[in-house]
Amino acid sequence: MSRWRELTGESSGEDYAARFAALARSGADVHGEARFCAALVPAGARVLDAGCGTGRVMIRLAELGYDCVGVDLDASMLAVARRQAPGLPWFQADLAAFEPDRLGIAADFDLVVAAGNIFPLLAAGTEAAVVQRLTAALRPGGLLVAGFGLDEAHLPVPPGITLAAYDDCCAAAGLTLVDRFATWDAGPYDGGGYAVSVHRR
Repeated sequence: MSRWRELTGESSGEDYAARFAALARSGADVHGEARFCAALVPAGARVLDAGCGTGRVMIRLAELGYDCVGVDLDASMLAVARRQAPGLPWFQADLAAFEPDRLGIAADFDLVVAAGNIFPLLAAGTEAAVVQRLTAALRPGGLLVAGFGLDEAHLPVPPGITLAAYDDCCAAAGLTLVDRFATWDAGPYDGGGYAVSVHRR
């Protein structure tokens, strides 16, 4: 069982969407992840939103002209995404067993983004498999971008993966670290409790 399922019971889609809607109404920037990705690949690039949730990041990227696909295991989150953007491709799948061809998806993404603490909330022991699956969905030269918390101040659960362990998973999958940041606004990483990592296939 994933730590996300243990935490939410996979029934928090509406609450999650409402929280971000309230943030947007208050004037908060809720599109940092999409802006970060848009700085890495040109409009028209193929983007896989791995662990897309309610679609906040992917919907914004689609608005910016990206060719997007969203995958998530949580049906309650996907229900919100499908309601908000019914014309976009949303798929329910476990990232640890993700096979694009089985869903009729070409495995030639320019960028895969895993935002929203995807890796710390996976089922323990599946992190390497997920990195392998996501890497396999990338074209040669494609980028895997993952942002997640590393301490209790940045996570809803106790930390589940270290940066060193994540880097080891990426190296084993044939990925090379390109850069690392402290925020989705591309602030320099200084060893803090949140990191955004960019790896290249």
